[in-house]
Amino acid sequence: MAGQAQTGTGKTAAFLIAMFSLLLRREARRPEGEGSAPRCLIVAPTRELAVQIRDEALLLGRYCDMEIAAVYGGVDYEKQLNHVKSGIDVLVGTPGRLIDYYKQRAFTLDHLEVLVIDEADRMFDMGFIDDIRYMLRNMPPPDRRVSFLYSATLSQRVVELGYEHLSEPTQVEVSPEQVTADNIEQTVYHVGMDEKFSLLLGLLRREKPDRALLFVNTRIMATQLAERLNLEGFNAGALAGDVDQRKRLKLLNGFKDGSISLLVATDVASRGLHIEEVSHVFNYDLPQDPEDYVHRIGRTARAGASGKAISLACERYVYSYEAIEEFVGYSLPFEFPADELLAKPKRWTPRRVKRGGPGGARGGPGGGRGGGRGGGSGRAPGGSGRQRRRRSAGSGSSARTD
Repeated sequence: MAGQAQTGTGKTAAFLIAMFSLLLRREARRPEGEGSAPRCLIVAPTRELAVQIRDEALLLGRYCDMEIAAVYGGVDYEKQLNHVKSGIDVLVGTPGRLIDYYKQRAFTLDHLEVLVIDEADRMFDMGFIDDIRYMLRNMPPPDRRVSFLYSATLSQRVVELGYEHLSEPTQVEVSPEQVTADNIEQTVYHVGMDEKFSLLLGLLRREKPDRALLFVNTRIMATQLAERLNLEGFNAGALAGDVDQRKRLKLLNGFKDGSISLLVATDVASRGLHIEEVSHVFNYDLPQDPEDYVHRIGRTARAGASGKAISLACERYVYSYEAIEEFVGYSLPFEFPADELLAKPKRWTPRRVKRGGPGGARGGPGGGRGGGRGGGSGRAPGGSGRQRRRRSAGSGSSARTD
């Protein structure tokens, strides 16, 4: 089955409940003494999502008498390996770590009964599709297992993957005509890059969110924005792909328990994560992929709650604005910020990033001639230099905010 539904509608609970129901009604196929042979495999694109699925599986399946484990990179290699070897019923993991352990024969897929691929379209985006196909080739044939593909957006290539490796697949769509939830109040502010941080600061002081996610497009921008917010007196953290796994989990836990009120993140945090009571999502940078807009704003207004999604459209990233509107199927409400909404930030000097480091090298993540200032060249696409000069004259900020 290929399932599509809006973010925050409970896709994780849907496949976990279905999986537990199936396994409880069936006798295990694996023979005694077979070693570690999971009955269910759940594949997730990111480490954070794998941990979240594992935690929710432990909660929903606490009376099911099943051993549940998650494997993912960046931490506890031997500990995770030994846990898998000890015998697992439900194995959750990212593709790289799963294949690593599989090739070491830490577990076998010969007796697999249920397969779940969560955020299937993201697997393509992150280059995991060859890994997925490798695992599929080493499983029982489609007619001898139950398979689920889930995502908020199901592209044609994901549907084709389903027809390749599923038996008589059914596509189930919930409210496919609208990909965003009704209870998200969306607003786009058109602003020059020199005034982006001043506007964000004014919005944060006006909205006073208890818990907010702020999305950016590059790792170096995540670090810089968190630094500036902390300088302004906010309690902010930066979550990006190059952050150590232990620190990433600590940041997420701090955001969940309220010790961190603002979490600045790249799109690594936008897929599948469920964090209670996120009242606001800020797109400090408009996403370059329209599907990422849906996943980003879906971090608020989950499970029937309401929330706000505020996006800042500057000259560097505004080119994706029309594509986002076309994808969601309606025009996004927009405003031009009033002067009183622009707050004067404290003086800040960005730390130099060595060439070749994260966000610094040409061709690297966040790279290009911009050398770590968010990527791209020093001139923005569709440049608005005249607008920037006019706006910056009254911005009160001497530091670059892009």
